[in-house]
Amino acid sequence: MPMGSVKDLEIIKKPTKARMGVGRFHFSDRYSVFDWGEMPDHMEGKGAALCLMGAYCFERLEEKGVKTHYRGLVNKSGRAVRFDELEEPTNVMEFNLVNVYKPKAYVEGGKLKYDYSVFTPKLTNYLIPLEIIYRNGLPEGSSVFKRLEAGLVTLEELGLDHYPKAGERLAKPTFDVSTKLEQSDRYVSWKEAQQIAGLTDNELTEVKSVLLKVDETITELASKAGLVNEDGKIELAFDPQRRLMVADVVGTLDECRFTYQGLHVSKEIARIYYRRTEWAREVEEAKRKAKEEGVEDWKGLVKTEPPKLEPILKLLISQMYMATTNEIAGKKIFNVPRLAECVKEYQKYMV
Repeated sequence: MPMGSVKDLEIIKKPTKARMGVGRFHFSDRYSVFDWGEMPDHMEGKGAALCLMGAYCFERLEEKGVKTHYRGLVNKSGRAVRFDELEEPTNVMEFNLVNVYKPKAYVEGGKLKYDYSVFTPKLTNYLIPLEIIYRNGLPEGSSVFKRLEAGLVTLEELGLDHYPKAGERLAKPTFDVSTKLEQSDRYVSWKEAQQIAGLTDNELTEVKSVLLKVDETITELASKAGLVNEDGKIELAFDPQRRLMVADVVGTLDECRFTYQGLHVSKEIARIYYRRTEWAREVEEAKRKAKEEGVEDWKGLVKTEPPKLEPILKLLISQMYMATTNEIAGKKIFNVPRLAECVKEYQKYMV
């Protein structure tokens, strides 16, 4: 079973050039930050919480006419069922599987580059090689600030008419896009995104329209849990008829950045903890060096191992994942305190 940093893929039926296959995601209790891959400890209940939150989100999207690759949750007898038919938590989701074509890496003038020529407007049944991002707010830690400072993006490209402050809510969402299948994700302009993914003008417009619908749906669901949907990412694929569908998983604490009364409730809590470590500084330096020297494996340049999370913080994050799923779904699936309680405990921990 191919392993990701957070979920494992089981292939039930392989896709062909013209037909979708069937896959299952086994969501694990592993977590990853800064593109590192598996971190040294696990968070109990996180896998099932992500799986259920993602499924609930997919089902709400489909009710709104948004096509997705979701087929159902796998129950204890191995059958794919709807969210409401599930009798106990599961960490396995079934979905329609498309082809994943990776761009070819090559070095030119000492710089690492990628050949995307496989992606054309005629190709069907494949994962679009982009991460598509919406932003409703710019909480502290948002990559936007770093990119603006470094001159890597302009206010105009972000759809902003003024220089933003940390914690600012935006009058309307801004959309952003990055690569998905390179060694390290990099932000690109919409023009470059369209070229590398082989999208027509109409398809690019449709991509943004699907992103907006997903954003609105997640915002609505998050508000049931008292959460503010700050930003998030989606992945898209084309089916065999080259119709867009939402792929991977959406609306979870790993894909989105949520805040509760101004405090982060997402994987961002782990990121905040790690940003203060020597290991995170080495990671940043290694990514920079690899980019400059055309090295594909930047992880090989990191000499320090990531430290473990403090046990109390690990417990709090794990409870937050489960509590958020309970509140968004409107029923007690996991036996954990309410989200408000978890946040209160986190505030005490931070003091």
